Parts: sequence; C-alpha cells; structure tokens
Amino acid sequence: MFPRYTARLVGEALADTPAVFLLGARQVGKTTLVRDLIDESWEYITFDDSAQVEVARADPVGFIRNLPPKRIALDEVQRVPETLLAIKQAIDERRTPGRFLLTGSANALVLPIVSDALVGRMEAVRLATLSECEIAGRKPSFLRKLLRGETPAARELRIRNHLVHRVVTGCFPEPLLRGSERRIQAWYQQYANTLVQRDLDDLARIEHLEAMPRLLQLVAVLSGQLVNLTELGGRLGLNRLTAGRYFALLEQLFLVERLPAWHSNEFKRLVKTPKMHAVDTGMTCALRGMTRRRLLARPADLGALLESFVYNELRKQARWLEDPVTFHHYRDKDKVEVDIVVESASGGCFAVEVKAGATLTSRDFLGLKRFRRVAGKRFRMGVLLYDGDHTTAFGDRLFAVPMGALWG
Repeated sequence: MFPRYTARLVGEALADTPAVFLLGARQVGKTTLVRDLIDESWEYITFDDSAQVEVARADPVGFIRNLPPKRIALDEVQRVPETLLAIKQAIDERRTPGRFLLTGSANALVLPIVSDALVGRMEAVRLATLSECEIAGRKPSFLRKLLRGETPAARELRIRNHLVHRVVTGCFPEPLLRGSERRIQAWYQQYANTLVQRDLDDLARIEHLEAMPRLLQLVAVLSGQLVNLTELGGRLGLNRLTAGRYFALLEQLFLVERLPAWHSNEFKRLVKTPKMHAVDTGMTCALRGMTRRRLLARPADLGALLESFVYNELRKQARWLEDPVTFHHYRDKDKVEVDIVVESASGGCFAVEVKAGATLTSRDFLGLKRFRRVAGKRFRMGVLLYDGDHTTAFGDRLFAVPMGALWG
C-alpha cells in the first residue's frame, strides 16, 4: 500500500487532544488509515452500518454513553452529526487525550448543529487524495526547498507521457490499482453517482437534485477559472444564491476548493475574485470524457488540468509542513496572471507558474515578473514548472524548473 504521511499528524493530535476528526472525501483512504492506527484498545464503529445509524439518531447521548469503556473510532460521523454534541458532553465529563478518533467524508464541522461545539476539545486533520510523493514513495521536498529559498531539483526529466497518465488517472487509491483507462473512468462515474444519491442527502435538503450532476460537470469544465456564481446559476437555471449554496455543498464534500486572489492595499488594479479548482484531475477527466489521447490533442485543456494538478499537489505537501502557509492566485486588470502564490507565515511570497510544454520564451515569465514588481520586498522566488530538461535562471530570483521536481 501507499505510505500516508498524514498518519504522523493524526498520531500527534491523539497524544494531546480528546477527539481527532479525520476529514476527507469518500474513498481517499480514511478507514484504511484509521485501521492502521488503532489496536485492541480501540472499539471501531461505522455509520455505514444502518442499524448503528438508527440507534444513534434515536438517542445520540445514550448511544455515546453506552459505548464500551475503550477508545472509540467512529467512522462516517457526518451521517449522524448529532453524535458530535454527545461526544462534547462525554469529553466534558471525562477529558482524556485520544479518546475519540472520528472520520467524515463531508465537512460536518460547518453544520449549524455542531458549530463551535467542539472548539478546544477536538482537532481536525484533513486527509487528501494521494500525493505524487506518496505514490512515488518519496518524502515531499519541493515546497520545503521553495520556502527555504532553494531551487527545487528534479530526478525525472521530460515526463510528458507520464504526466498525462497521472492527470487522467487522478490520485484516489482505487483507480491507481486499475489496469485500463476505461475501468478508471468507470470508477469515477460510479463515485460521482454515489455522491449525488447518498452523501448530498446527508448534508442538506436539495430542491433541485437534478442540478447537482450538471453542477459537478460544470466544475470539471471550469476548474482553474474564476468563480462566477451568476454564470454557474444561469447555466443550471438557478439564481445566484442557490448556485452558491449548491457550490458550497461540493466544497463540503471536498470535491472543489476556492483559491482566493492575492491582493495588496497598495495596488488597486488587482482582481479579487477567487478561482475554483477541482480536487482531483482524474474525476475531472472522467466527467468530461477526457482520455490521454484527447488530452494530448488539446494542449489548452492539458494546461488547465495541469494547473489544478500542481495546485492540489502543493496543497497536500503544505499540510505536512511545520509552519503554515496560505495559497492564492494573482491576476490584475490587464489579465496578467500567476497560477499559484504561496505565502509564508512571515509574509514572504513565492510564485509558481505552470506550463505543459517544453519550450520556454520570455513571455512565459510575464506574470512572474509582474508579480515580483507588485509584491516588492515580500517577493522571494518565482518558479515556472515546465516539461523540460534543465533548471534555468531567467532573471532575478526567477527559475524554470522541470515538472518532476514536484515529487523529486
């Protein structure tokens, strides 16, 4: 199996926190990770068991009180969010570290019924889909090197065919084990159907359920573009508010993320609209019917998907850093852009631009140079990731770096 570097974070949290909530999309490996972490001192219960769900919904406080006197691993807790309030009460009565290990495939923490209930009592840990480093069995180093001001290096050069395969396959564990593109895409199609039929119903009453598959399809097409809820709603026959609420449900299911715009009080001509990124390019390709052959024939689509691919990889690596970082995109009124801006806790800014091709021109660095000027003293380094052979300097603190450096 693949190593999961998030296991360390869960173990550290269990050592000093009464409840740890392992959050992530369905089928990212939460249950597998939990079973690897627990032993005979734990009682494992899953709300995928309909009998357990019925008992817990009827009397959540009684359900928690009547659990065995062991440490409790409770899987898919978002199906009965009322139990979180009962867990709060149990922790207040007996506060010991590592008493509860919870998992959820929807972000139950944003539900009104549990809002602020477990503050100070629980730590949330996000388990994303597999990173390229986990798939390759290597320790992540790209982001650490970047934040130290070192130019990342690559082991593999000219990886276009491999990269297209990775974009189409995605990073969920199950598709990685399948032998053909057709079977990979069949898995993602079934996965999307299950989300609409089951998980969305756990989160909210949806008046226009038929709109959700179409919204998921639109997110796949528009991944990497600015969020425009009016446009989304118009395509779906919904008003802006309803489209925003439905989009937020996809965020709760960890299927899409908003990437906020980087801005500065000194520059008024910066766009402040966030971008949207689907969290897995394999699902995006399946929903769009995008095969390796089609992707190679459509460079613009490959470039857009590659931007989401790189963003997701950097987000995963960031979760394993000791110090927090934030992510943004840069765009100004002239439509000059930088795909990803990483900002350190001290305010230093690192810009990452993504290019699917192997040929470089000075124009490829226009966004990085503009951002360097706008960020001023906060600018630390700009990196253009491309499918090339060499790491090359292109001016003051600007470098072209082979794409393989991401997991090198």
